[in-house]
Amino acid sequence: MEIILVLPHLQAGLNVTTICLISIAYYNIRRENHEAHRQFMIAALVVSALFMVSYLTYHSQVGNVKFAGDGGVRPFYFTILATHIILAALIVPMVISTAFLALRGRYERHRRIARWTFPIWIYVCVSGVVVYLMAFHLYPSQAGLS
Repeated sequence: MEIILVLPHLQAGLNVTTICLISIAYYNIRRENHEAHRQFMIAALVVSALFMVSYLTYHSQVGNVKFAGDGGVRPFYFTILATHIILAALIVPMVISTAFLALRGRYERHRRIARWTFPIWIYVCVSGVVVYLMAFHLYPSQAGLS
């Protein structure tokens, strides 16, 4: 299999890894373990950056994969896909701003923005995995992977 065709599978794994990392970071900050929180968030940022490189590489080479599902599943899929795309565009500057505030020691503002960043980032990662499963495994197109 050509390396470019493996990237969607890698991206799903990176999304699941990000979900785990930011969830563990959240667990640690709720217990006031600031150092563990910081370490898990840095790891999540690195994994998300790897995801972005993989995503941009794949879509620059392959373009979009046609969704092959029929009937009632199509509105469900495209609703998830649309919310995923909109929130994915929004989450990038939110994550950068949230991380920047923490690095600058502006913890009160960091906390206020993080309350929004965390659930949106989780949603983007989870919905990305759902889109992947639907497009590449449940309803793969001839050009898709399964």
